[in-house]
Amino acid sequence: MKYMLMMHAPKEGWTTAGIGTWPPKDIQAHIQFMMDLNARLRAAGELVDAQGLAGPEEAKLVRARSDGTPDTDGPFAEAKEFLAGFWIVDVDSTARAYAIAAQASAAPGKGGVPLNMPIEVRQVMSAPPVDA
Repeated sequence: MKYMLMMHAPKEGWTTAGIGTWPPKDIQAHIQFMMDLNARLRAAGELVDAQGLAGPEEAKLVRARSDGTPDTDGPFAEAKEFLAGFWIVDVDSTARAYAIAAQASAAPGKGGVPLNMPIEVRQVMSAPPVDA
């Protein structure tokens, strides 16, 4: 079963306390933690993909206008959280997806303190079988 694990970060304080404001050694420790987690998942055959995302100041919501051209809106100052990154894992059970999410949640933050950030876990739905 495939699951998408979505790492949410609080928007409040992003510019004053977010990762971009941490000392370089704390940023390096955080990134190394994520790289190590990904390496363990890859070695176990569970990692499909994992990516960090640009900050919320670059986020846009896009809809098609009636002529099909893009209509963009954002960024959204009123948002409380933003999607900071994601993993797609292929695991044997929901419990395993939750265990991976808990590991990711405990990534070190400023001063090495675990962030305990929320990780949303959602099963990736498969397409119905094609009749031959």
